[in-house]
Amino acid sequence: MARLFGFPNPVNEVAARCVAAGVGLMAAVTLVLSSTLGDVWLWPTAIIAYGFLARVAAGPRYSPLGQLATRVVAPRLGPAKLVAGPPKRFAQAMGAVMSTAAAVVHFGFGIGWAVQILLGLIVVAATLESAFAICVGCIIFGRLMRFGLVPAQTCEACANVSLRYPAAA
Repeated sequence: MARLFGFPNPVNEVAARCVAAGVGLMAAVTLVLSSTLGDVWLWPTAIIAYGFLARVAAGPRYSPLGQLATRVVAPRLGPAKLVAGPPKRFAQAMGAVMSTAAAVVHFGFGIGWAVQILLGLIVVAATLESAFAICVGCIIFGRLMRFGLVPAQTCEACANVSLRYPAAA
């Protein structure tokens, strides 16, 4: 089961930023289409939610966007920059919660403006990550670590990534 599911540690930050760019683009296009052509164009929210859920469960393994980023785009952008996996998984989980909530609100309740707000938050977070290497989920994860809400073994895995993988230093 561990081979089917599990998040990589460390993570290639270049690939993570490529995934964020793809997510931001999909969410922005969905926002523009739904704003101009109506709420019926909010259906891509389900695809965005699937991608986040797949990446939380197994990293890029079951995510078409994750596969594209790790196998095609990131290798062409330069060498991998390794970073700790747990904060990136937490960030993906935040995206999964927001995008799944958006899909449920759209398909279950038809409240388009609420979906657009959630997609807007996803666009902001994805843009910060892809363009400026500011991972909102990673920042929140770091604060949770400082407050003692993250188990010690997770903190050790994050702190030691630069020791285990010299390319991350």
